Amino acid sequence: MTTLPERPNTALLVIDVQNGVVAGTHNRDGVIANINTLLGRARAEGVPVVWVQHSDESLPQGSDGWQVVPELFREDGEALVHKRYGDSFEDTELETVLAERGVGRLIVTGAQTDACIRSTLHGAFVRGYDTTLVGDAHTTEDLTAYGAPPPEQVVAHTNLYWGFQKAPGRQGGTVETAEVRFGPTN
Repeated sequence: MTTLPERPNTALLVIDVQNGVVAGTHNRDGVIANINTLLGRARAEGVPVVWVQHSDESLPQGSDGWQVVPELFREDGEALVHKRYGDSFEDTELETVLAERGVGRLIVTGAQTDACIRSTLHGAFVRGYDTTLVGDAHTTEDLTAYGAPPPEQVVAHTNLYWGFQKAPGRQGGTVETAEVRFGPTN
């Protein structure tokens, strides 16, 4: 259904699952385990995996906090996109990477739910991608001290509203890890 008709493929997007990003996040270990499950399935099915890695002043490239968590492993040939903004498309090579692989549909996982995940979901959607959020494979930190809802509510609300995203020629949606289909429907 993507508005990118010459791009029939699906990719698994793993956003910012880095030591300094997911330390202390809601259900960290469960989210990482679910991402690992999806990585295994994507690789077995020949689905492109694209890693996104954030850096900024508080998360400098090359630092321990910048490194992908040790529980996850990027295989040779899997794309790595470096970013400095919330939207993984903004001022990065992500669009080029996806175009080269014929990708018009994204399966989104990672962190932080209320920042880079939401920004990337919306960024992908407005660029014409069908965009599925894996509801049990994203997380965020506790920002209640700043007036935000508890992290489990942030995750639940994002899962709820993304499940109803539709626009001409493209569709959003939320599914759990066990329900992910890398084929044309999800």
